Amino acid sequence: MYRLHKLLFLVLACSVQKALGGEIIKGNEVPPKSLQYMASVQNNGKHICGGFLIRKDIVLTAAHCDPKKNSNVTVVLGTHDLSKVNERTMRYNVKKCKHRDFKNTLNGNDIMMLKLSRPSTMTTIKLPKRNMKIKGNTPCVVAGWGFTRSNGAVVDKLREVNVATIDRRTCQQPWTKVKKTLPANIICAGGYRTDKGACQGDSGGPLVCNKTAVGIVSFNLNSDCTYPNVPNIYTEISKFVAWIDYPKKRC
Repeated sequence: MYRLHKLLFLVLACSVQKALGGEIIKGNEVPPKSLQYMASVQNNGKHICGGFLIRKDIVLTAAHCDPKKNSNVTVVLGTHDLSKVNERTMRYNVKKCKHRDFKNTLNGNDIMMLKLSRPSTMTTIKLPKRNMKIKGNTPCVVAGWGFTRSNGAVVDKLREVNVATIDRRTCQQPWTKVKKTLPANIICAGGYRTDKGACQGDSGGPLVCNKTAVGIVSFNLNSDCTYPNVPNIYTEISKFVAWIDYPKKRC
């Protein structure tokens, strides 16, 4: 499992690879009151992952962001600066709904819904249609409060960076060299042939292409954000739209 502040990763059994959950690499601070759909998923009042508002009472994030033990998970919405949180209006208690087939990031299904204790007034972000395909080299944006360098620390102010998607065949090649087979239902973007990407603390945040949240930050290689190395991996949301839409099949 990940450690708060430092390792915000799910440590995979029998694997040196760890889940992605940190800050934006080579990005820029976003203007205040922008990206209102962005959520900070917190445990005991400390940021552990990103998330994003898809309905007035639902935040989507990564399944590996569930701390399980000694957890008091809440969501913060409505601020780009985590040092300025109005506890009464910005913090929400949640009910967790993790995909029942999730085991670890390398096996896929890294998706979780958080039902808010009350509706939010923040702007939601659009989701893709079922089984929508994202072409390689599509320009996208990823945002978060994660590390700005390997072994760094989470930041207070939300940051974003432009990345491009990578087709599956091109993506798998560098991962094969490190003896990893990628799971189904993922999108690759950033971290490969570029020094830009997500990092620890960004897990659960959205990959946004054409104003649509198409992916969820899932993992990178060995917590190493000194890019380029291998592509960053995102859960492909279009493959889970039915799971999101039908409550009886969610958890």
